[in-house]
Amino acid sequence: MTDRQTTDKARRNPFIAVLLPWLLIGQFLWNLLTRAHEYPMRAEQVMTMTFNLGMLVGLIGLRRSMPKPLFWIALVAGVGLFALRLTSDAAWWTGHLGYSLLPS
Repeated sequence: MTDRQTTDKARRNPFIAVLLPWLLIGQFLWNLLTRAHEYPMRAEQVMTMTFNLGMLVGLIGLRRSMPKPLFWIALVAGVGLFALRLTSDAAWWTGHLGYSLLPS
């Protein structure tokens, strides 16, 4: 496929250009508002961070196919997902702002 066919296909199907920002925004709000209760395995942590980075790169690649306010809000949410991880050691592992153990 040529680049022109790829961009034409993305322009004809705006579903991805709207779904991707909403996924980023939703995941950011989930990680911000819910508390984590256990640390994930290292592989899961790295996979989650890689997936978030991939969605952020895809968002930047599709920026012309989506409304500008939605793009900027999703961009802030995508960067915020990584900023949450810098708030504490528990946040680095879980990606959530809060962490607490469930009573046993």
